[in-house]
Amino acid sequence: MKVEGFLVKTKTVSEKLEVPGSIIPFEATELRTEVSGRVTQLNIHEGQSVSKGTLLVKLYDADLQAQLNKLKVQLEIYQQTAARQAELLKIEGISKQEYDLSVLQVNNIKADMELIATSIQKTEIRAPFSGKLGLRNISLGAYITPLTLITNIRQEDQLKLEFTVPEKYSSKIKTGDIVNFMVEGSEKLNPAKIIATEEAVTEETRSLKVRAVVTTKSPQLIPGAFAKVTLDFGQDKNALMVPTQAVIPQARYKKVIVSRNGNAVFETVTTGVRDSSFVQIISGIHAGDTIVITGLLSIKPDSKLEITKLN
Repeated sequence: MKVEGFLVKTKTVSEKLEVPGSIIPFEATELRTEVSGRVTQLNIHEGQSVSKGTLLVKLYDADLQAQLNKLKVQLEIYQQTAARQAELLKIEGISKQEYDLSVLQVNNIKADMELIATSIQKTEIRAPFSGKLGLRNISLGAYITPLTLITNIRQEDQLKLEFTVPEKYSSKIKTGDIVNFMVEGSEKLNPAKIIATEEAVTEETRSLKVRAVVTTKSPQLIPGAFAKVTLDFGQDKNALMVPTQAVIPQARYKKVIVSRNGNAVFETVTTGVRDSSFVQIISGIHAGDTIVITGLLSIKPDSKLEITKLN
């Protein structure tokens, strides 16, 4: 068969990769209550920015407050009793065991008060961090349970960028590296610093999830926005670039046809970066090989080849 060939040579190429990503809040969570109860105070204004610790919801706690007041009275009495017995113990008016029992009663009351105080604290839902509130799903007077979604809160003063890279580039992603991205409607490049990667490549997609912190602020950068991430892996001075049409895609592999001593040899290759006309071959062929670029569909393994033109 008469075919055209391409002599494989090393070439200096810039390894750049463009992948889709998403802008996500630095922190985001659903607000729910730990205990069931009736809402007696509601301080949620949809879309409002709140500071960490701001009281958002208060549940009915009159019964708990009554128990706490009762324990306070009992504590005062037991403390007075323990103080009197401490004086009697000095003059051996009572035994050490009687005094210890009084102290034990005081400590038990204090422990019960801490338990009630913890229960009261659970009737208060406060902002876990400074952020912006979402839509409110409850009203004043509603009876809510731990299954009730009260609202969402997102920290938006700082944002994260999340994207995935193909498995073959996973070893080139390093924590601390800076990547650049653009969002729809803007040509401005925004930097982000990689803070972490997933511990392993996803089996379904054979890709690695990467997360970075956005290091700039812009009105266009909002949670949920689509991002176009550009990764620059530097220059490869020994890249093997071949014409795109020379690569034969198959179900699981990619192949090229190499002419060796006039015979057609099908080699499995791994591809890298590509442009409009050429694709990088990472493995499978070597510099100096002659690959076939025409009549690929008609060639069988070990077919006799005649190179009419060498590019």
